[in-house]
Amino acid sequence: MTARVPAAVTAEQDTPYVRMLEQVRYHGAYSTRERAEEVVSAVLAALGRRVTGEERVELAARLPREAAQIFAAQVPVAEPMTGWAFVRDLADRTGGSLATTRWDVGSVLGVVARLAGPDLLDRIIGRLPSGYGILFGRAELVQAA
Repeated sequence: MTARVPAAVTAEQDTPYVRMLEQVRYHGAYSTRERAEEVVSAVLAALGRRVTGEERVELAARLPREAAQIFAAQVPVAEPMTGWAFVRDLADRTGGSLATTRWDVGSVLGVVARLAGPDLLDRIIGRLPSGYGILFGRAELVQAA
């Protein structure tokens, strides 16, 4: 006879937020869901300080509720910050190395990109300074002079 998992445990593990955490855990090769959740919280908070306007509202609506709360709780900062400066700023805030922070950002924003969808993601990247496309897993094209 096989043991059955209680319905409450199954339901908890099948929320959109838990599925998002598991995707980040898989893509980032994090050993625990708790580590994935720490990374998701840090990166979404940092992104929440950068994305503004209708794109901010639309992205929050497409994220799982818990992720949207982390993202939307941040007050957007007016000063522009390139993608590389975004990674450096997050590394400073979390005490991580640049390489680890870049990995964390890519692991989370790759999942966020899929949740956002291509049209919204195009608009978000279009409103941000250079360097964010690659963080979301997209090639960034530079126009010739």
